[in-house]
Amino acid sequence: MAQIWVQQSGDPQGDLIVLSHHRKVPKRMASLMELKEIFHNADAVCFDVDSTVIREEGIDELAKFCGVGDAVAEMTRRAMGGTVTFKAALTARLGLIRPSYEQVQKLISEHPPQLTPGIRELVNRLHQRGVQVFLISGGFQSIVEHVASQLNIPTANVFANRLKFYFNGEYAGFDETQPTAESGGKGQVISYLKEQFQFKKVVMIGDGATDMEACPPADCFIGFGGNVVRKQVKEKAKWYITHFDELLKELEER
Repeated sequence: MAQIWVQQSGDPQGDLIVLSHHRKVPKRMASLMELKEIFHNADAVCFDVDSTVIREEGIDELAKFCGVGDAVAEMTRRAMGGTVTFKAALTARLGLIRPSYEQVQKLISEHPPQLTPGIRELVNRLHQRGVQVFLISGGFQSIVEHVASQLNIPTANVFANRLKFYFNGEYAGFDETQPTAESGGKGQVISYLKEQFQFKKVVMIGDGATDMEACPPADCFIGFGGNVVRKQVKEKAKWYITHFDELLKELEER
């Protein structure tokens, strides 16, 4: 029978154990208490943006602004439910919207994103504790950077999709090389952050399937249902909250 050397999860020394199996042993699911311990000791906390940090879906708001709201909202619902790949849904939605540079800027100035109650206080508290805060979004860089500025999160800590425009300002597609344009892209960003900054404990917080699938490489996933409840996430997330005050209380109890 073949022997497989397996590194024990969470062991910084990389100790190895021998398993007499042909298949990999599934990683044990962390308990709620263990997830809370990871959150308390996190080096970095990563937030989804649409329907998490802000109350709306940015792409839906842009679609409404451009007159194609209903059709795009349905595509968003399917994408967040995990029934189609994120990139396919993003391509289809933007193909319908075709936003100009001027429309994007007018949306931000006339209908700025609305922060979810409690997020400002939570981010401030994390910053006070020396925790790095990142925004990892399938939304658009210009909108997410506006959100980041309201939360004192540096632009360098924003990972989102970039729209492309022709010289006359007309829509020219989006940057398909960004990891956030792909299903699994948020996990790629977290892997990059761990490698770049040597983070040991990273938490991902979000409302959708693309957020949940980022754990691993995230060490803890917290499902958020304060703006919209995704059935798949609510059922599968070991830690599910509906208000950011719940996380603030967790931090204050230590």
